[in-house]
Amino acid sequence: MSEQLPAVRIVAVPPGEAPLWVREAWVGLELPLVRYLSSRKFLCAGVLSGSRSRFGWLWDLLRGRTETITGYMIDAALAVDILCASSPAAAAWWRENTPDLLAPKRCFIFHADVCRMLPEGSI
Repeated sequence: MSEQLPAVRIVAVPPGEAPLWVREAWVGLELPLVRYLSSRKFLCAGVLSGSRSRFGWLWDLLRGRTETITGYMIDAALAVDILCASSPAAAAWWRENTPDLLAPKRCFIFHADVCRMLPEGSI
């Protein structure tokens, strides 16, 4: 029997740099958490404006182009695969505009106030 991962349901439109119609497509989806089983504080950069390399990210940090977000860590590629089932166009936007964010071990942070924890074993 496989272990069920804790998950969240997206209950409101997440803030961010993606177009509104893309962000709206997340609402109602259930996404498994990665690593942390609750919300945490993360230092984040924008999905479009943030640097793509580690050195660039450190440069963004030094220049004040990051923000602290309380949220949930979700595997980015898995999230977009789940999104594709309900909105192929929104998933295509992520794949076309942010392919580097969908690489292995890359994650999205969904703000805690747009998420609700699901009971264990829900998905």
